[in-house]
Amino acid sequence: MVTGKAEGLGIAEESGQGCGPTTRLEVPCQAGLAASADPGMERYARLVADALGVPVALVSLAEADRQVFPGQVGLAEPWASGRQTPLVHSLCQRVAATGSPVVLADVRQDERARGGVAISDLGVIAYAGMPLTDNAGRVLGSLCAIDTQPRAWSPRELARLSDLAEACCAELRLRVTSRRAAHAMDAAERSQAAAQEHAARARLALDRSELMLRAAEDLADAAGLADVHRRVRNLVSGNLKPSYVGLALLDGQQLRWAPDPDLSHSVGISGQAVALDDVGPSARAARQGRMVVVTGRAAGRAGPERRGGTDPGAADLETAVCVPLPGITCTLGILVLGWDTPHQVDVTERAVLTAIGGYTARAIERALQLEHRVAVATQLQRAMLTDLPAAPGPQLAALYRPAAAGELVGGDWYDAYPRGAAARGPQPPGGAGLEPVLALALTAGDVTGHDMHAATIMGQVRSMLRQADLDHLARGPAAAVTAVENACTTLGLDATGTLVHAHLSPAGGGAWHLSWTNAGHPPPLLLERAGGQPERLAEHDLLLWPGLADWPRTSHQRLLPPGATLLLYTDGLVERCGADIDAGIDRTAAVLAAAPANQPLPALLEQLAAEIAGPRLCDDMVLLAIRIPAGVSR
Repeated sequence: MVTGKAEGLGIAEESGQGCGPTTRLEVPCQAGLAASADPGMERYARLVADALGVPVALVSLAEADRQVFPGQVGLAEPWASGRQTPLVHSLCQRVAATGSPVVLADVRQDERARGGVAISDLGVIAYAGMPLTDNAGRVLGSLCAIDTQPRAWSPRELARLSDLAEACCAELRLRVTSRRAAHAMDAAERSQAAAQEHAARARLALDRSELMLRAAEDLADAAGLADVHRRVRNLVSGNLKPSYVGLALLDGQQLRWAPDPDLSHSVGISGQAVALDDVGPSARAARQGRMVVVTGRAAGRAGPERRGGTDPGAADLETAVCVPLPGITCTLGILVLGWDTPHQVDVTERAVLTAIGGYTARAIERALQLEHRVAVATQLQRAMLTDLPAAPGPQLAALYRPAAAGELVGGDWYDAYPRGAAARGPQPPGGAGLEPVLALALTAGDVTGHDMHAATIMGQVRSMLRQADLDHLARGPAAAVTAVENACTTLGLDATGTLVHAHLSPAGGGAWHLSWTNAGHPPPLLLERAGGQPERLAEHDLLLWPGLADWPRTSHQRLLPPGATLLLYTDGLVERCGADIDAGIDRTAAVLAAAPANQPLPALLEQLAAEIAGPRLCDDMVLLAIRIPAGVSR
């Protein structure tokens, strides 16, 4: 598009009305384009509108006294039907005069554009236009994105628009060449070859543009370095078709290779490194921060699988490209693509690989930040988990598994601690007298949430419950939970969720007395003897919720005979989306009933986690098992 009269375009000649070869202003005719819809040009307008999210997109070509829109999206009437405007409505004068892009965040703020009829008639506020050129470099028109409100165009949006403009240029050139070939029978073969070549370039340019769009989308939500590696490999394999994709990250003065998570032969490279001052192409690309293309024997040094022979069926690389991964403050590492056959890396492909390197670097920075956050969260969670008391009495085992997504930390927790010496039991051989047997407090709980906030609330609740329990040894578990609820209400602590809190003390004859209270939690399972059927301890009160502290909580009693096994758990074990939680509890009871009587408790918990929860959890999961020793009398 152009502002002002045709002379303002710097066009020296405008000859004739036919479609003979000459001037830039005859290109619409030469290409078979006019003030009517063209499927190919319409596609480029749609691609621009979709890729940049703008209401109006145009393929605009200049004629002697007008501009025509063979491709358009979003124009209002009468311009949408007429597909043409006088040159006074145009904003492309700068594009045509300089052959360079024109980008305006707000046309009204631009001295040369404000007050123009493009603003009042067409509603143009923000404008970004890329030149469409012929083989001689002359500007034919523009591929432009228009917004009806001010807009700061991002570098990524402008890069996408530039890529699409290059593809559109190639198609325009192809059309002109093809139509001229129809009038030149003596050059038919050359024209056909040129048309095919231009078509291939147009398709390749469009493919590369789509590849970069997919790279931005696919890498945006990658979780972890392994996922980044996998997505990059899957992304480029279908377009560039390399036989090898490698990733190495800078570690001090070394490049350390990352194994491909989906290739078994790649596992052996974990930890392999190359010095940053190495003369090989990988180190050179990282050290100099520029793309390095190597062929022949030098290509074999680009990737550790090929150099070290850990992929025995692989042929030597003939071409390799080492692409630096530019971080915000420094180079993060390199991406290596290799081909078993000679591969020509042209200017377009270099631009594509550079863009993919940038997207990969952003994804790696996000992945490293996420992995650091996950590591901190995991350390926090482990610090909050209880070391089970080691003393004569019931056997204890616990298992915690974080959810498969998120910060890997949440509000699920268990606790087990002594409430004081209740009796004395046999000491190991060689000892004197009796060892103290501890009365125990046991808890499995689930504070609402799956993030760091839930973990901190859980830590406070756990500490307050311990304090309430130990300050009132003569009172039952319901009193301790009520005291915690009262404290949370007074302190304004938003502690919502569920829990089972129990007291366990020796009852004589090898049996133990269980007293528990349930605040809306899944029911504990009690297996009184091997080969029997587990029983749900289904009695429960309301869940934990601010403002409900006045509701009474009750303690329930049960005698656990020698050999009995008690299982406390959170809903992450038994609850699945779209499935009945009772079915999950029944499956858990079935596994518990079928377990051998002498199976160690840690092995039993691992079996439950594997068979009931499976490898990928939607929620955190806690298991706490207690087994009363068999055949021991007090």
